[in-house]
Amino acid sequence: MLNLQPIEYVGRTPSRPKKKHPNLIGGWVLLLMTLGIGFVIIRPMVPFLQSKRAHATKANAERAIGELKESKDFAKRLAAAALARTTEIVEYDSGYYDLSYPGGDIPSHKGICADLVVRSYRSLGVDLQELVHEDMAENFRLYPQLWERKEPDSNIDHRRVPNLQRYFSRYGKELENSPSIDDYEVGDVVGWRLSFGALEQGGSHIGIVVPGPGARSDEKWVVHNIGSGPEWEDKLFDYEIVGHYRFAPGRESSTASAENEAGISPTPH
Repeated sequence: MLNLQPIEYVGRTPSRPKKKHPNLIGGWVLLLMTLGIGFVIIRPMVPFLQSKRAHATKANAERAIGELKESKDFAKRLAAAALARTTEIVEYDSGYYDLSYPGGDIPSHKGICADLVVRSYRSLGVDLQELVHEDMAENFRLYPQLWERKEPDSNIDHRRVPNLQRYFSRYGKELENSPSIDDYEVGDVVGWRLSFGALEQGGSHIGIVVPGPGARSDEKWVVHNIGSGPEWEDKLFDYEIVGHYRFAPGRESSTASAENEAGISPTPH
């Protein structure tokens, strides 16, 4: 007959397994490997991400305007005023309009490169329509004689690039047409000669130097209207520079001052 009684265990008492301490060195190695792989993958994307932040977008324009317009420096506030023009839609129109005087302007949704400069200055209380007209009324023959006119015309004179250049050369600071970016400052006015363009402007073009957008804010870009409305572009040296001016109200150029003291009239450029 089988004995089915339980058998008593007489061996060693079972012990609980010891807790294993985490391998800290292995964890750090894994973390460093993960960071290294992430760096290798992300690093090539950094220039792309920066470029996305450096487009001439409305958001970047608003950010730059906010920084520049708080400055006490007239030139920086002029750059802010120019950048503000890029947020507006403007149809290129070089046509003749009957304007009020002073403070006259063509319809706000129309304009050319000269109108952009005039409007930028006017937003800071400087009326180039009045200033140019008053100077031409006294010194008409010192201005370019390109339009077969015998007297000043307050409707159009300030809208002609050669006239603006002449005024800036007389009452602003005329600077070298340098090929070096370091010789240009934010708020400078630059004149170009184009291989194309409206004949009534003599192939002339004009714009204002401003900072670049976003991560490229240390660069020198321009705001101008070359046919598609006010644009913020990296095109300072894309055209032949024929004029470089720094003009703020109340500051007379050394050229004009010297000529006046000598009792001679400046010669037109």
